Amino acid sequence: MHRAPFFTPAPDWVGDTIPFVHEDTLYVYYLHHRREAIGEGTSWHLLTTTDLVTWTDHGEVLPHGGPEDEDLNCYTGSVVTDDDGLHHLFSTAQNPARTAPDGRPLQLVAHATSTDLLHWDKQPAHTFGAPEGWDPADFRDPFVHRTAPGEPWQMLLAARRSTGPERRRGIVGRLTSADLQRWEPAAPLWDPRRFLTQECPEVFRIGEWWYLVYSEFTDAFVTRYRMSRSPGGPWHAPRHDSLDARSFYAAKSATWKGRRIFAGWIATREGRRDDGPWQWAGTLSLLEAVQQADGTLDLRLPPEVLAADAAPVEAGLAPTTIAAPTHYESAVGSHELPSRATIRARLRLDPEGRAGGLLLRTDAEGERGYVLRLEPRAGRMVLDRWPRTVTGTEQWQISGDVPHLIELERPADLSSPEHCLDLVLEEDLLVAVLDEKVALSTRIYDHPVGRLGVFAEDATLSLTDLHVTTA
Repeated sequence: MHRAPFFTPAPDWVGDTIPFVHEDTLYVYYLHHRREAIGEGTSWHLLTTTDLVTWTDHGEVLPHGGPEDEDLNCYTGSVVTDDDGLHHLFSTAQNPARTAPDGRPLQLVAHATSTDLLHWDKQPAHTFGAPEGWDPADFRDPFVHRTAPGEPWQMLLAARRSTGPERRRGIVGRLTSADLQRWEPAAPLWDPRRFLTQECPEVFRIGEWWYLVYSEFTDAFVTRYRMSRSPGGPWHAPRHDSLDARSFYAAKSATWKGRRIFAGWIATREGRRDDGPWQWAGTLSLLEAVQQADGTLDLRLPPEVLAADAAPVEAGLAPTTIAAPTHYESAVGSHELPSRATIRARLRLDPEGRAGGLLLRTDAEGERGYVLRLEPRAGRMVLDRWPRTVTGTEQWQISGDVPHLIELERPADLSSPEHCLDLVLEEDLLVAVLDEKVALSTRIYDHPVGRLGVFAEDATLSLTDLHVTTA
């Protein structure tokens, strides 16, 4: 058994996730990524949970094919159950040896069936490729659903038109079927003329609103969502349309006990250092989407996850007020945090102030470590660290013009003075959620230990309540 919200199949990694719910059990299929064996094939593995806290690892459930097979790589897809109770798995089949006319690997849709969700029988006769007018090398991530019982099945795909401006051909392609075996092309669900492609698309409904979730890497490397009153669109972007930051990618979701649970992966960084380039795949993590009155989605850590760490930790940091309207000031706890910790901090921050927030894994002076900074004037939460990248021996070569990790900036409404920060720390993983609305997930490598603190900069900040627990 493994503890949520995180799971890493050491020594390997979690790639794209495929959540599915059956009889109140959350199934999370995932692409099992072996960095040391790239090119030898990708298979689907499976985790299940009944409480969002403990994982059962079922290992490989959809083996990849051999070097000559079309499904040497079994990439992202979806799982559905038909009216007779038979389960259907649709995946992306790819083999670098099988190429499109331009030399890139073909991407195909493959089909498998199961009676127990654990053992899958491949149906190679049902494999098919992109229809005419679509790029045969960008035809992936099939998501199968119905907008209502008895309606035809729809398959959404990360697809591209075969002609047009290179960076604007991406569509959420759509096919329809009556029997989950024969598929006919239909008009794209969404053709924004904005992205190279929209990966891992999914559609779901909560109340009167429909949501289209997708991941993109053209404007930013991020998972986004759009909203509509109709399952066919038009798809409008809310003001804040991202689910999380750069490092939580390819997130997809399922309804578990009436709640929308997202699963995605927190990317690793090359060399296990904070300045290392982001890598594909990482550690599984969960977030819960909560619908607001206007239909927009807030993202939070599931309450079960926050309650899982029950042993109190003494951080040596009492409630305090820092009045620093014209300068910077901090207060640091007297004890180091354990490698795994759950933190709930309640803060009061001047809405007209420049900044305030938490110091994480910091030293006794509050000068080395991570900074989770709330910036009311800029309307954002960011993750910063000190020292930043030192680029030379001169005094000024300290990256003072890099205000934070740019890809870890999250828009946030800080117009109210009262705020709550929920954090889960485990070794090099961090998930921080502001006001049960705004999520920021990432890796933190360079400072593996340290204390907890608070700070204010050209602002007044009060730490009004603090609870720290561990396993």
